[in-house]
Amino acid sequence: MGLTYKDAGVDKNKGYEEVKIIKDIVKKTHGKEVLADIGGFAGLFAPDLAGIKNPVLVSGTDGVGTKIKLAMELNKHDTVGIDLVAMCVNDILCQGARPLFFLDYIATGKLQVNKMAQLVRGVADGCQQAEAALIGGETAEMPGIYQEDEYDLAGFAVGLVDKEKIITGENIKEGDIAISLSSSGVHSNGFSLVRAALDIKGIKLTDKFDDEKTIGEKLLVPTKIYAKEIKALLKEVNVKGIAHITGGGLYENVPRILPQNIGIEFDIKRSDIDKIFYAIKDWGEVSEKEMFQTFNMGIGMVIVVSEKEASKALEILKKFDDKARICGKCIVTDEKVKINLE
Repeated sequence: MGLTYKDAGVDKNKGYEEVKIIKDIVKKTHGKEVLADIGGFAGLFAPDLAGIKNPVLVSGTDGVGTKIKLAMELNKHDTVGIDLVAMCVNDILCQGARPLFFLDYIATGKLQVNKMAQLVRGVADGCQQAEAALIGGETAEMPGIYQEDEYDLAGFAVGLVDKEKIITGENIKEGDIAISLSSSGVHSNGFSLVRAALDIKGIKLTDKFDDEKTIGEKLLVPTKIYAKEIKALLKEVNVKGIAHITGGGLYENVPRILPQNIGIEFDIKRSDIDKIFYAIKDWGEVSEKEMFQTFNMGIGMVIVVSEKEASKALEILKKFDDKARICGKCIVTDEKVKINLE
């Protein structure tokens, strides 16, 4: 019969089987705004524009990074999809947008249906947390680019905001208050440094971290999604700025929302810093400054409000996150981020 696509390493029937398995998983994320089932050439979404005078679409795209290496090593694939959604959705939340829908892209060396279903299940879980619909995606079998057991993830999120309600940070001024929302751990940044630190000490992912988790389980805790917190806050408070604390930590992400000559002086309690960060620091003999320039160090988001609304904002946020706290104040300075450790 001659050479076939399957002979070349791509099994189309596995792809069809995957679509059948994930259909019900994906449907759980759909509401009345979704107009098409999975399997078509494109996803269809009719947003509810009630109460929006001048709608603006807000988009974000990202991946999970080398955290995926840990998931592959531990053969645990049901949480990195949550990370994927979080990395995209948390970014668009910073503009004040309501997440609408999400698309994923999975590339792998050999399509293993159950593994792909676990990945998609994680994405669907993340979409439900974000109150967004998973309306489409792509799984690509790419032998020669990836090893058989390897895969990578990419995602794309779209949200909606009224133009007059876009959060830009341009009105942040001296005296405004910074409130922190806690992270769930390392989230999805800095894992090249994490893995290097583990290698230096010869530490295994299956080693115990504490009485509840192994090191691998602790590191794989998925990135927190802040959609519900931000949604509740925007209903009652004039939010001036939101920063998603990803790679580069406070030092690189907070300046993205600050006007010229305004910085934030942070007062951070060491007790609020997750023990996993102290462990990474010790494993790799990493300096404190390098840690704060790489990781979120326990702060997943920074929200800036006026001083008069700070108490109200904190009260709302504590309903979702009991670790939410006032963490800093805006000052006039050319140094965008100052960190005082208590």
